[in-house]
Amino acid sequence: MRLSEGVEAAVHSAIVLAELPAGATLPGAALAEYHGISGSYLLKHLKDLVAAQILESLPGPAGGYRLARKADKISLLDIVLAIEGPQPAFRCNEIRQKGPGALEPAAYKRPCGINTAMLKAEQAYRAVLAETKLSSLIEDYARRADPRAVAFSCAFLEQNQRLPR
Repeated sequence: MRLSEGVEAAVHSAIVLAELPAGATLPGAALAEYHGISGSYLLKHLKDLVAAQILESLPGPAGGYRLARKADKISLLDIVLAIEGPQPAFRCNEIRQKGPGALEPAAYKRPCGINTAMLKAEQAYRAVLAETKLSSLIEDYARRADPRAVAFSCAFLEQNQRLPR
């Protein structure tokens, strides 16, 4: 299974936004610069996060993005679903019913064992994503990150955040 690069960008962006002081925002261009990715590419994913009510987008000179709820109320599954959609990663096309050896449709009353196994794996994967909150990722980063990376992040946010008036 391979998730799009948009999931990575969305999770990292949400984590950066979680570090803002209450009421502050960060422009999308600053988030894109911070991560070294295209602004237009990131904007598409930020819009998906706003539509999923993970982020808020505020217009105007003090505008930008911020979390719509606390980091301990946002799971990795919330973000993955916002970016990738709710469909399972594996989609059974019932190819066992195609080709020269296919039988009549009535012969396929039992669910496809491959589909059943893949959906079971998807449920386990989604359960882990659902229990993993942004707050736990932030706490882990704070414990393990190189202090230089933390210092850079703090300085970048300080310089680029927009405080409420």
